[in-house]
Amino acid sequence: MLNTDGVERILARLPAARVGLVGDLFLDRYLDIDPALDEPSVETGLTAYQVVGVRNFPGALGTVMNNLSSLGVGHIVPLTIIGDDGEGYELRQALSRVRGVDPSFVIVSGERRTPTYTKPMVAGRELNRIDLKNRTPTPSHLEDAVLARLPGLIASVDALVVLDQVSEANCGVVTTRIRTAICAAAASRPGYFVLADSRTRIGEFRYVTVKPNEAECGFDPLGLARRVGGLVFCTRGERGIEFAQPGGMVASVPGYPVSGPIDVCGAGDSCTAGLVAAHLAGCHAHEAAEFANLVASITVSQLGTTGTATPAQVRARWAEVSAAAG
Repeated sequence: MLNTDGVERILARLPAARVGLVGDLFLDRYLDIDPALDEPSVETGLTAYQVVGVRNFPGALGTVMNNLSSLGVGHIVPLTIIGDDGEGYELRQALSRVRGVDPSFVIVSGERRTPTYTKPMVAGRELNRIDLKNRTPTPSHLEDAVLARLPGLIASVDALVVLDQVSEANCGVVTTRIRTAICAAAASRPGYFVLADSRTRIGEFRYVTVKPNEAECGFDPLGLARRVGGLVFCTRGERGIEFAQPGGMVASVPGYPVSGPIDVCGAGDSCTAGLVAAHLAGCHAHEAAEFANLVASITVSQLGTTGTATPAQVRARWAEVSAAAG
């Protein structure tokens, strides 16, 4: 079970940690709209919303990076493909503001658009999101560029996170070829920690740890663990995490109660960061799930943004839940 010494051990390990990430890096663009300034469009007669602030953050894979950085991970290395476009420029600017990020493995290509989630916000409430994604297959020479960099990345980091965000098959960074190479690398390095997350293809990974939600794992974590051949951390919202091992062990780790309004955007990514952080400190699966739940209980209370958790917030939240437990 997680205790105060365990929390401190995890946090103490992170400044020296090196974490690599492979997958889909998005730009999260928040448009803050002031309804008091609404204007009618002369051309259409429709309401023209007036933007009074623009906030850009690394999203998708970047949300995991934001959480790792906030927790205190000292060196973060993303391997990804973004576009040579305006969104890519803004994304690179946003990356430069994330402490500890080494952008040297980011591939910039004029053949791809930078995936972007544009989020209009009114009084802290998100309106219909506008998505920009690549919907054509990733060119083989860009796959080659990722594959050429992958061995060097794996050799230089303590753990690897894989995020397959794009639903359209082979249109993102984690194509069939790249997923196969990652799984082969994991199989050849027993004990090396690879944590994979995928919206639609989680069951296609092998020999790695996977982190689906209940729908993504078909509500059968044990079945998925046996199929993948690795540990499964299945996130279940406020009910916490259920983890399963291929050998048959299944355990539920309840979430920590959260009061007041919540925003679950990015909660899964904060769980990913918590699981990686705990693994780096040598925690077993139950402790890792507890720590991931602790981090998520902090981030979901941050409204209108994809939240993160600092060491100070982790300590304060742990003191709070420990006191409540008596």
